[in-house]
Amino acid sequence: MDEVVKEIGRQGVMAIVRGRFTLEQLAAVSETLAAAGVTILEITLNTTNALVAIEQLRRRFGDSVLVGAGTVRTVEQLDQAMNAGAQFTVAPNFDQDTVAGALASGLLHLPGVFTATEAETAHRAGCQLLKLFPSDMLGPGYLKALRAPLDDVDFVPTGGISAANIGQYRRAGAFACGIGSALVKGPEQPLAELAERTGALRRAWEEAA
Repeated sequence: MDEVVKEIGRQGVMAIVRGRFTLEQLAAVSETLAAAGVTILEITLNTTNALVAIEQLRRRFGDSVLVGAGTVRTVEQLDQAMNAGAQFTVAPNFDQDTVAGALASGLLHLPGVFTATEAETAHRAGCQLLKLFPSDMLGPGYLKALRAPLDDVDFVPTGGISAANIGQYRRAGAFACGIGSALVKGPEQPLAELAERTGALRRAWEEAA
């Protein structure tokens, strides 16, 4: 778990893949992301073929890419994700049983939080990283405000983040950022455009260091 946390922090950009993709399309998207510099992938469970895709991507990339499962809201979904080989899981919510199951299995789980109370609850429950969601409701300034009293809590803001504002989130204290539709738009997106967006995000994150 600690190594996964360190790698997410080193990379800083987590690509969130959600939608109606074929397995071939998911493979092509993942390879494009990795080649362009984003090697943290979250495949949401409400993506078509998500569990099979996670299994296949783990075999394809080995340890060169971290492949996680997103929208893991229950213990049952956690078990499915672990059985598929997910190296971490992400949720839009905080569910105590799911957190306990992940900790017992040594798997990194990022629960979704929004308020200081929710963040403290998840932190005390043992979560090393918290998904700040939806971060676009209040923006980087809200993250900075949360981090003032909660400076020992690491947040991964998600929602509304793009190359235009990812630097602001990093300067506000983001441990990493989750990027969905601003990066991976869907199965009809040209791979060249995806590569360009990936490179722009990577550069913006690094320039904000």
